[in-house]
Amino acid sequence: MTSAQVDTGSGPGSEKAPEEGYERGLGSRQVQMIAIGGAIGVGLFLKAGANIAKAGPSLILMYALAGVIIFFIMRALGELLLYRPVSGSFAEYSREFLGPFFGYFTGWTYWLMWVVTGMAELTAAAIYVHYWFPGIPQWVTALVFLVVLFTANLISVKLFGEIEFWASMIKVTALIGMIVIGLGVLTFGFSDAGDTAAVSNLWAFDGFFPHGIGSSLMTLQGVMFAYLAVELVGVTAGESENPEKTLPKAINTLPWRIALFYVGALTVILCVVKWTEFAPGVSPFVEAFAKIGIPAGAGIVNFVVLTAALSSCNSGMYSTGRMLRNLADSAEAPAAFGRLSATKTPALGITVSVLFMGIGVVLNYVVPEKAFNYVTSVAVGAGIWTWLMILVSHVLYRRAVTAGRLPASSFPAPGGSVGSWIAIVFLLFVTGLIMKDSESRISLYVLAVWAVILCVGWVVLKARNPQVADRQKPEFEKVSS
Repeated sequence: MTSAQVDTGSGPGSEKAPEEGYERGLGSRQVQMIAIGGAIGVGLFLKAGANIAKAGPSLILMYALAGVIIFFIMRALGELLLYRPVSGSFAEYSREFLGPFFGYFTGWTYWLMWVVTGMAELTAAAIYVHYWFPGIPQWVTALVFLVVLFTANLISVKLFGEIEFWASMIKVTALIGMIVIGLGVLTFGFSDAGDTAAVSNLWAFDGFFPHGIGSSLMTLQGVMFAYLAVELVGVTAGESENPEKTLPKAINTLPWRIALFYVGALTVILCVVKWTEFAPGVSPFVEAFAKIGIPAGAGIVNFVVLTAALSSCNSGMYSTGRMLRNLADSAEAPAAFGRLSATKTPALGITVSVLFMGIGVVLNYVVPEKAFNYVTSVAVGAGIWTWLMILVSHVLYRRAVTAGRLPASSFPAPGGSVGSWIAIVFLLFVTGLIMKDSESRISLYVLAVWAVILCVGWVVLKARNPQVADRQKPEFEKVSS
């Protein structure tokens, strides 16, 4: 997308829509809340139950460790975004620093990640509704939510931003409320859980690593799924009113978000309710409020986690349409995906993505008990590839800056590329854990088939349009400092 760089919202003409054609409909409050909400999803609210059963209290440490790596990834992405803020960011940076094939592969793989994540969120939403209405089949609920969110995404980016803002507000407020109530139970001993709530619950039942360090490390793949979507801030770059200001602020708040919403919330819950009380397939937050005995508390929390699932699925529809448009602009997808609707949304790309997300509805019909684990494992594999491309692109960008070939970013990552190298090693280690896990290994088989499909597609693309394989020099627009 070398001829479609982004006006950053400063200087002459900042009031106009960018050359990409997108509407700058995401204000600062929406970008900030999208960034906060992107770090709170089904991976925490639902999958944490299975991970607690495997790792016990040591899951807190796994979330903290993964959180540090995610911060390295986001600072690397932040430096690239402020060097050249473009919609479809990671695919564009892969295209620039690694070559057109990697841009093509990354764009399509990120699209796949969100499609299968959307399936996971729809599955989780159906599970949450089952809490109130056990007689409604999972696939019916998933289908209804799919249609509703699809309609909202076609209307405008402003509506998407508003939905995400309020959904994230619900998640954030609820998590803070849970932490405050949990601390109250620990401090004052009220509620049904007051007699057994204690900080010693973190080590009193077979220790902090009840199943050994190896079992705890095996949960890292599930933990990484919980962090998928934090990079969504990069996709919003082309529709943010002032990326020069909003993106660094959103990224720099990541450490406290992880510390509070993941590490803090899990620590409080595992102090209030001993880890042996939790089981796979049940939200630990819903279970904790049920144990505390607050009237309607579990139902309220179930509503919150349902909101989280729908919010993430909404984000998936948003990002898949934008990524398909980026691929179309680079002649790596059908040109029809590059057109915008009257409301300045990539309607065709969203529609096609939603049709593929519909496979999740089918899975909920055929294998409702296994649908969630199947799709989350594929999402993690695709997410790891995306993160690796961000990190490798960052390392190559830093080398180019050092050599004087490219301008320095106004938002450099602390320590240069050191954090990126640490994160690369960590992600390769997690990939090895996925290979070792018989349940998750299926994701690597799926991604291997996906890679073959993409390679065949690339050969066809080059045969039809040899220029698609040419590395083009990006054009820059002035970015305020």
